Amino acid sequence: MLGRGRERSRRLIASNLQSTIRDLQRRKARGRRGLALIEGVRLVEEALAAGVPFKGALVAPDLARTARGTALVAELQGHAVGVEEVGARVFAQLADTETPQGIIAVIEPRRWTAGDFAPPPGAVALVIDGVQDPGNVGTLIRTAHALGAAGTVVLRGTADPTSPKALRAAMGATFRHPVVTLDDGGFIAWARKHDVTLWAAAADGIPLARALGAHDVTLWAAAADGIPLARALGARDGGRGTRGGGPIAVIVGNEGAGIRPQFNAVAAQRVAIPLAQGAESLNVAVAAGILLYEVTRGR
Repeated sequence: MLGRGRERSRRLIASNLQSTIRDLQRRKARGRRGLALIEGVRLVEEALAAGVPFKGALVAPDLARTARGTALVAELQGHAVGVEEVGARVFAQLADTETPQGIIAVIEPRRWTAGDFAPPPGAVALVIDGVQDPGNVGTLIRTAHALGAAGTVVLRGTADPTSPKALRAAMGATFRHPVVTLDDGGFIAWARKHDVTLWAAAADGIPLARALGAHDVTLWAAAADGIPLARALGARDGGRGTRGGGPIAVIVGNEGAGIRPQFNAVAAQRVAIPLAQGAESLNVAVAAGILLYEVTRGR
């Protein structure tokens, strides 16, 4: 009976694919239905390769004019994914990109919970606090995955990591990398449960070696007025300050506002990336990449 119900549900979604796509362009609908939209040949290929469940795909006539597009449709059909063709005009109205590649798919991405994400000792994680641009959020997830982070925690005020733009910017990393959305209380509880050291940065902060040896939850994040990153990481002593111990999480915030006060209030230390004279700031994803690279290298 359960199998029949799922098959009937799949057929209903396929028969109403266009309205489903329109609905999923809204964040509330994505959250309510547990579904998301992906657009473009490469992203659909990545989702298939990662084993993400598909609920249907909409294609434009141009897709069949390329060998890659024809092969992709055949692979979707081989996975029992319903494929519906529409005219170019209708497709353009539903597409989220300025130059559509001829395919939009409805997927059911994995919804990670705090209980699913238990970083082991020595692991590094990324925490995103209030980053509102979905392109930056996707790039942050892609960066965390590429640099070997155990996962990414998304806090309130952050753009939806399952939005079409964020998924495109992540370039398939979201399908393979744990992404957990938590409220503030859930985040602190998760950090305490797993003895996570959360790094933040300030010129008057305690030495990193002491912070890593403490049992309290501390925070690490990018801050313009923090101590130099190399100094905080113990670069002069070979990075010994970041070796061993429990998991570490690097928190980055909104480029304008930074980390929210409640996290800075419990931070033992904040870290800055030294910039050339006259440079105001770095893009948040670039800053996160530098921090994650240095932390994982030190570990």
